[in-house]
Amino acid sequence: MNSLRFPLLVFSLMVLTSAVCSIHGQPINPLVREGVTEKISEHVHVIPDASVPLVPNVGIIVGTHGTFVIDTGLGERNGQTVLREVAKVSRNTELHLATTHFHPEHDLGASAFPANTDMIRSRDQQKDIDEFGLQLAQSFSSRSPYSAALLKGAEFRKANTFFEKEHTVDLGGVQVRLIAMGANHTRGDTAFWIEPDGVLFSGDIVMKPQPAFASPYSSLRHWLESLDTLQKLQPKRIVPSHGPMGDGALIAGYRAYLTGIQTRTVALKKEGKSADQAVETIATEMQKQYPDRGRLTGAVRAAYAEAP
Repeated sequence: MNSLRFPLLVFSLMVLTSAVCSIHGQPINPLVREGVTEKISEHVHVIPDASVPLVPNVGIIVGTHGTFVIDTGLGERNGQTVLREVAKVSRNTELHLATTHFHPEHDLGASAFPANTDMIRSRDQQKDIDEFGLQLAQSFSSRSPYSAALLKGAEFRKANTFFEKEHTVDLGGVQVRLIAMGANHTRGDTAFWIEPDGVLFSGDIVMKPQPAFASPYSSLRHWLESLDTLQKLQPKRIVPSHGPMGDGALIAGYRAYLTGIQTRTVALKKEGKSADQAVETIATEMQKQYPDRGRLTGAVRAAYAEAP
């Protein structure tokens, strides 16, 4: 790894692991829930995360001959839960699996899936796995004994299918279009467009919670371009990696946040302010509306690095 990128990665891990939290002092166990799966369109089901840290919104897309799962939960136990929910809505033996990005709560339950599962990854996602491996899983494990138990022995599942920019899977009556989105939250972010349902699984690229610049490769400028790409799809429903589902307003909210930070950071840099000064100024100005200071800091530093 480039030595200049290592401090950025450490900071990113600190931001992400702050999500391992508790309510009123009681730990929240990061478990995918059973018996709550929702059918949100003709072919799409979602296991909602209830906004529990380290639990993703899991997608299950069912066609006439194939079923596609998006994200797995943290470790094999959660992957097994996902499979039990899949069995409730589909009897297809053809099974495809992909993840929005390589972080543990999205990817490290894949080992629970049967051997005949078609595991699909973008080349960029594989690059993240090859470079960073289980660093984040180790960080999660060190902060929570329960997460450590879930992640014990976890490894990344080898892909059966790789793609560069886009890949489409026909499930029979419904298609899943995988789109490699580039360096936003991670280098290997993947979005999923479900046709003809008009449902978008946006990963961490669009959510209600503030965006997390969790990779040394993350780019604010590119993130805004990614929002343009997703907006052109005109989704009827957006299922983010975490938090409540929504519509195009989620895209608009992220655009306002990122452009606001970009504009203010450029102005401060032109005034001769340092990156640290820009972070302090913008965090103070925006923290009432956007309370996650760690995520604000990541966005400002990304904007500062790109500003002229």
